[in-house]
Amino acid sequence: MKKLINDPQRVVADALLGVEAAHPERLRVDHEHRVIYRADAPVQSKVGLVSGGGSGHEPLHGGFVGPGMLDAACAGEVFTSPTPDQMLAASSGVDGGAGVLHIVKNYTGDVMNFEMAAEMAAAQGDLAIESVVTDDDVAVQDSLFTAGRRGVGVTVLVEKIAGAAADQGRDLAGVAAVARRVNESGRSMGMALTSCAVPAAGKPTFDLPEDEMEIGIGIHGEPGRHRRPLGTAAEIAEQLVVPVTDDLDFVGAPVIAMVNGMGGTPLIELYVMYAEVAALLSARGVTVARTLVGNYITSLEMAGCSITLLRADDELLGLWDAPVNTPGLRWGA
Repeated sequence: MKKLINDPQRVVADALLGVEAAHPERLRVDHEHRVIYRADAPVQSKVGLVSGGGSGHEPLHGGFVGPGMLDAACAGEVFTSPTPDQMLAASSGVDGGAGVLHIVKNYTGDVMNFEMAAEMAAAQGDLAIESVVTDDDVAVQDSLFTAGRRGVGVTVLVEKIAGAAADQGRDLAGVAAVARRVNESGRSMGMALTSCAVPAAGKPTFDLPEDEMEIGIGIHGEPGRHRRPLGTAAEIAEQLVVPVTDDLDFVGAPVIAMVNGMGGTPLIELYVMYAEVAALLSARGVTVARTLVGNYITSLEMAGCSITLLRADDELLGLWDAPVNTPGLRWGA
């Protein structure tokens, strides 16, 4: 597998050097703890938002650090949870006196290490921390990395909407409540056309024949619901939309719809997919109020896509529309 890297063991460290060089006016990087901060953190009297996870899912999470979203993101090794020490450093670094919200994808290592970091913070002082765990993937109930559903695309929506709530000056309980409401109202489903290759391994994570696709794949290459012959965009869209809409009723509310690339699918194909998704949702009486199409939570160079639907309301749409200024998401700022 050909990759633009120097040393496979230094991919994350080298990438953080690149982040720092590319966005000096927006971000600063703690290379010792591998934490990306917004340049003005901590923001006094504002709830700090911290997330993170294994690298390889960019722009999640570091690309969503900045006004209107996260205050800090912890970068683990590729597909490996950050350590509690990283999370503790990030939490302390964004504490502006109003408490800190941890946004955690439902993977065993992430959940365990964020819990340990919160316990360490409590033992050291009076830093108030709340945690919200995202678990929106309808593909499987348990996986190789989780107990319960995996946290995937809705994580992006939680970070954006909770970030806007924090910027409005809501207290920690209020920001956490909004984040939980987004998670409870969102569902996702993904698929893969090819495997990804972890840099240190140098070979595909799993074997997927040229004429097959995996439906319900996880963002680390975890198995999905089933493999089947490669289908058209219309057929793939139906296999993603139907499980999502069967799991939660999206009729009668404005919906935020995201078609997300897994890292190796051209944008032209993602728009082909969105056309099919939009048609299916319209036929089911689902009203799409906002859309997001592109690469937002990826799996290295995996070809494929996922869809995420959020049952919203006027409040959540207002928070979604609020200004955001990050490397990976920007509008109104």
